[in-house]
Amino acid sequence: MSRIHYDLHLHSCLSPCGDNDMTPNNIVNMSLLNGMEMIALTDHNTCGNCRAAVEAGRRNGLCVVPGMELCTSEEIHVVCLFPTVEAAEAFSGYVESCSVKIPNRPEIFGRQLLLNAEDEEVGEIGHMLLNASGISVSNVVETVGRYGGAAFPAHIDRDSYSVLSVLGDFPSEAGFCAAEVSMAGDPVSLRDRQPMLKDMIVLRDSDAHYLEHMPEASAWIDLPECSPECLVQALNGSIFIQWKGG
Repeated sequence: MSRIHYDLHLHSCLSPCGDNDMTPNNIVNMSLLNGMEMIALTDHNTCGNCRAAVEAGRRNGLCVVPGMELCTSEEIHVVCLFPTVEAAEAFSGYVESCSVKIPNRPEIFGRQLLLNAEDEEVGEIGHMLLNASGISVSNVVETVGRYGGAAFPAHIDRDSYSVLSVLGDFPSEAGFCAAEVSMAGDPVSLRDRQPMLKDMIVLRDSDAHYLEHMPEASAWIDLPECSPECLVQALNGSIFIQWKGG
């Protein structure tokens, strides 16, 4: 097993409210400066900048996991991670197909920029990426699994867009093997209040939309190897692992 410091919830300039400085290379290099060995790019409802980020990470020796922060039909945020860029992009296409497209208002939410691996602008998504998709939290694990990925509820300690704030509990039929707390969350207190957490991997991620909000490495997970494929297997319960949420 290798101890891997991670941040599995990061946004690029493609996300609404994501700073324009959150480019693939800036994210990768800041993560390396912070001591990370594995990160995931998880823009809202799209994987459009994942290919560029994975390539930037590969050039610089950082494992970048392609992912998405999905907004379910109940307006619950769920982090979805994939073993390959191709799988992430296929899932991204499915999410787009089952989402209502409302025009973005860049004067309020900022532009939603598509970049290449050189941080050059190659396009822009015109519809708002914050809206709820047509995927329910109850079947998100199954849906993401069809694309070879893993899914876990995001920032469960927050009072908005979290599974606990919306539903008050984890839906037993969802089949989550992991959950995420924010950097300010208290996993011990949450486990006392939520018995289901005792059998789940509890991750701690930044949800950073700005470079200055990206933290120094503290949370770690033990994996047989530092790869997206191995991480996805662990988060789906296929590998017994140890972890520290922060």
